[in-house]
Amino acid sequence: MFDSTRILLFLTAAVLLAVAPGPGMLYVLARSLAGGKREGVLSALGTLLGGMVHVFGAALGVSVILARSALAFSTVKYAGAAYLCLLGIKMILDARKQEASLPENFVTTNAGARNPLWQGVATEVLNPKTALFFLSFIPQFVDRGSGHVFLQFVLLGTFSVVLNTAADLVVIHLAGPLGKKIRSSSVFRRRQRTVTGAIMIGLGTYLATSESR
Repeated sequence: MFDSTRILLFLTAAVLLAVAPGPGMLYVLARSLAGGKREGVLSALGTLLGGMVHVFGAALGVSVILARSALAFSTVKYAGAAYLCLLGIKMILDARKQEASLPENFVTTNAGARNPLWQGVATEVLNPKTALFFLSFIPQFVDRGSGHVFLQFVLLGTFSVVLNTAADLVVIHLAGPLGKKIRSSSVFRRRQRTVTGAIMIGLGTYLATSESR
């Protein structure tokens, strides 16, 4: 069902994106530091459920596009590749602009909700950037010629979401020392985002110039 080269690229990109500190990881970290591991785990489960909402929504959308025409599907793939390049450039530029440390109210900014599970769901579902990311990232690795586009999309999307949640659970377990590292080390955050951004640019360029399937 999946092309071996593209699935290897997907696994590499998904792992690197999962371990790079982003808004979702920082949200879970904040809840863990404020309310303990239980609150952190519930928050991570909430972001997982919210992520799956985007996966199924994007899968349905891509399936409809494919049903209409192969040209439309190719357009989505090229537009997605371009978006990945732009996302990588933005990551690198943002990394250069980051302040020396996160705000002092980092822990309390996102940690005031009483129900961390549903707050996590809402945080992820209501984030349009998450939907845009899945619509641009996952279609690059779907093999149109193998059929079952919806199933392929759901499998890849689910793996990506579960991988992100696994990284969040590691962050929860190491909330104390890792939280201090992420909050205090601007060099650590800058290098993480720069490397991830460069990989996104390379991935988008490769997918845009490789043979369309």
